[in-house]
Amino acid sequence: MAAATSVHDFVVKDASGKDVPLSTYKGKVLLIVNVASRCGLTNSNYTELGQLYEMYKDQGFEILAFPCNQFGGQEPGTNEEIVQFVRTRFKAKYPIFDKVDVNGEDAAPIYKFLKSSKTGPFGDNIKWNFAKFLVDKQGRVAERYAPTTYPLSIQKDIKKLLGSF
Repeated sequence: MAAATSVHDFVVKDASGKDVPLSTYKGKVLLIVNVASRCGLTNSNYTELGQLYEMYKDQGFEILAFPCNQFGGQEPGTNEEIVQFVRTRFKAKYPIFDKVDVNGEDAAPIYKFLKSSKTGPFGDNIKWNFAKFLVDKQGRVAERYAPTTYPLSIQKDIKKLLGSF
């Protein structure tokens, strides 16, 4: 297979184990986030991700949440438990995918691509839960944000990519 040139070249598994070609999101601005249920950043991030989603979903914006248990074991649950938690506690309506590794040998291919597209302050590796990648309508990584960057603080970048200034 040729080297991936956009996130649209990947197929990932959703939380129920079904294949999801990311090409189904062509033409949308994506925020891809590695999430965790038991992190100090959980409440603020899930709350603001939900607010962002409600504000921009009708303009072609989508959030793709990938649970990850690589940081302090803060996402220990099964996919079903994770989805239940996020849907119940935070009323999340955006897609939740299969739990993945984001760093190391077993990092999910989509994360290897994201990290190589935009390195962060710590090189390729993701530092913690809730690292965020903003992806343009063509599937290219436009921005990378630290876990401590609050979702609502990146609205200007989202609006720019949506063309809604």
